[in-house]
Amino acid sequence: MRVTAIALLLLLASEHAVSAERYRLGVDGLACPFCAYGIEKQLLRIEGVEALEVDLESGVVVMTVRDGAALDESRVRAAVEAAGFTLRSFEPARSRD
Repeated sequence: MRVTAIALLLLLASEHAVSAERYRLGVDGLACPFCAYGIEKQLLRIEGVEALEVDLESGVVVMTVRDGAALDESRVRAAVEAAGFTLRSFEPARSRD
């Protein structure tokens, strides 16, 4: 029973990961870990956002959202600006991003 429950959880987790969508955000003004924290705090407030990866050196945030979550550029732009930064680009991420 226990093994079956664990297997079921792993299966559900893998299906969930496959169904997630990723977006690549170019953000101007990211310079330090505090900046990363500030933008993460705002972007994670958007319904459906599951994970974020912030690369300070390139000024890129890769955002993973639940499949089917309504996400548009204006909503992301508002969250980025609320954190004190400027959204430079918003595009679907390639699988290796």
